[in-house]
Amino acid sequence: MEFNTKLLHGKEVRKYPYGATVPPISQVSAFTYETAEELEKVFQNRAPGFSYSRISNPVVDDFERRVCELENGIGAVACSSGMSAITLALLNILGAGDEVIAGSGLFGGTIDLFGDLEKFGITTRFAGHITVEEIEPLITDRTKAVFGEVIGNPGLDVVDIQRVADFLHERGVPFIADNTTATPYLVRPLDLGADIVIHSASKYINGGGNSISGLIIDSGRFRWNPERYQGFEKYKKFGKFAYLAKLRNGIWRNMGGCLAPMNGFLNIIGMETMGLRMERICENAKRLALALDSLAGISVNYPLLPHNPYRELTERQCRGLGGGILTIRAGSRERAYKIINGLKYACKATNIGDVRTLVIHPASTIYIHSTPAQQAAAGVYDDSIRVSVGIENGADLEEDFIAAIRASED
Repeated sequence: MEFNTKLLHGKEVRKYPYGATVPPISQVSAFTYETAEELEKVFQNRAPGFSYSRISNPVVDDFERRVCELENGIGAVACSSGMSAITLALLNILGAGDEVIAGSGLFGGTIDLFGDLEKFGITTRFAGHITVEEIEPLITDRTKAVFGEVIGNPGLDVVDIQRVADFLHERGVPFIADNTTATPYLVRPLDLGADIVIHSASKYINGGGNSISGLIIDSGRFRWNPERYQGFEKYKKFGKFAYLAKLRNGIWRNMGGCLAPMNGFLNIIGMETMGLRMERICENAKRLALALDSLAGISVNYPLLPHNPYRELTERQCRGLGGGILTIRAGSRERAYKIINGLKYACKATNIGDVRTLVIHPASTIYIHSTPAQQAAAGVYDDSIRVSVGIENGADLEEDFIAAIRASED
């Protein structure tokens, strides 16, 4: 099946009970069984079933399976938010004394998280970009993972997934890829060698801006050597499912970052149009970037612009699509604010991946806790505007942005 057909007719869709086209919402805390012995087997993972919605829930399970199918993983774990997914994916393999390498062009909240991990004795070494050349000097015998966004938000640097993954595997290090901004519609990182994929499903997967959620998807290919990765000894028996078994039975379960059943349902409804939305969003974003790039007094960053250093990689790796985010540098914060305030159709909001076009001044909002050096490394400046393009008519967006930019010159 191709992408849009799989969204509606994939093998996981066919498992809904009673022939339903969408799954029922199991809006309950706990599940009852006929006998204590049956419940015991479920708790001990010796029988299929659900016991408590913090641990598992039918509609959340449906959501996990649906996204796992799109990403070609062996299993997925849903979390309460994208930040929860990143945190738990890392803490499942990291401990005091360990190191992780991360790209500098990360979402501001993720940069803040790596600062918090220092309190637990986990050191982050930041590379300017996730490339073989820039991460190689940072690898030590304590490096336990490399983390990067497939398309940076908002820096828009693009990772060569296969090259980076091949290099890391030669050194016994897993690559954890955040695929939020690209989505499986543009690229499936697991197919190119990434070991773990992260999503903030609140964004393009959901599409409607109505649910906070995150996902961790495992390829099942990385070998978690118990001598190098503490706590994996008792999970060796699960083979390729060792990472997921440890995650579900350990830190994910115990820290309580589960996904609410209603949010799981809303994500399933939203993701059924993800392919159509991404096609329109990418078309609009490229059109808008090309139109604004010709205007004097501003600079535009978008992966498919002719002068962008990631154009060739994006065309080759992401099916010729550049994603739905572009950034504008206006020359000053004052002018950036004028442009934002002059827009008729764009909502001033912090999310991305909505059906509506959203704009934000990153330096004063989502990067407010970052240092000037961290902001610059992430492609955030005092005059930056981040645009998350929606599904409006492209001509209307183009006219609106051009008018706001020209009005800001007065």
